[in-house]
Amino acid sequence: MTLRVAVQMDPIEAIDPPGDSSFALMLEAQERGHSVSYYTPDTLALQDGAVLASVANVQLFDRPRGAHFTKSEPEAADLSEFDVVLLRQDPPFDMNYITSTHLLERIHPKTLVVNNPASVRNAPEKILVTEFAHLMPPTLITRDRGRIHQFRHQHGDIILKPLYGNGGAGVFMVTVDDQNLTALIEMFEQSFVEPFMIQKYLPAVRQGDKRIIIIDGEPVAALNRVPARGEARSNLHVGGRPELSDLNAREREICAAIAPALRARDLIFVGIDVIGDYLTEINVTSPTGIREIARFGGPLIAPMIWDAIERRLGSAGPELSP
Repeated sequence: MTLRVAVQMDPIEAIDPPGDSSFALMLEAQERGHSVSYYTPDTLALQDGAVLASVANVQLFDRPRGAHFTKSEPEAADLSEFDVVLLRQDPPFDMNYITSTHLLERIHPKTLVVNNPASVRNAPEKILVTEFAHLMPPTLITRDRGRIHQFRHQHGDIILKPLYGNGGAGVFMVTVDDQNLTALIEMFEQSFVEPFMIQKYLPAVRQGDKRIIIIDGEPVAALNRVPARGEARSNLHVGGRPELSDLNAREREICAAIAPALRARDLIFVGIDVIGDYLTEINVTSPTGIREIARFGGPLIAPMIWDAIERRLGSAGPELSP
């Protein structure tokens, strides 16, 4: 089958090709003979019932930034005329992000949007995970100062982070005797209108924060991210050291426990985060890590994702070119 594919993502000029999962998905689509286009979410429009965007055709090259693509001049296009739209813009998960899911829901599933835009909207990473409290570390979501202080008194060292952030931005470790907690809460109150997430600090993070890639409810690979010395965060862009990792029995148990919820929401490509024995996040907006996994000798995940997409389209029986 030959598909028309559009990718909603941040500016392609600014991505880091060797580490960008969206780029890997686009390369795989191109390799399969699909036509690949891209647009940025700021060009989305709803006009007379049609969902439009300024779309550019792209040619991808597996090269360093600056030589990794060519593109046509963007032109207005009706997104319902595409077979697949990949929703791959990075968070923050704000009202702009939510609005884009409402617009894309108008064309799904006739045009297959991956991941399902209604599920993305209703299952942000730090909210969906709370359905599995028995798998999580002690967790509090609130703006209430008294509850936050009480939580630290009960659990000792804590992690304080924005509810809708990404990439480790604004994540703080606060020790049991740190006198800056109130000042941090004040800063969060001024920066965010939403509640905050507070979790018990897990010392096991020193051995790594494991990103497990799940496709159609099945775990396919894992990348352990070990924090740099003197850093509480394990994100790669803040110095976390990546290493390929097998899944242990507890991690497989976690994946099996959440699989029915992922399948029910038709979330094809998901990345979960596990520290020690605990599930901490379920990433459904624009999961990452697939190029790093391949670079360290793991499986090629982009083909698995496209196999899952093509299975969806095959079972739906769309009129596709042979």
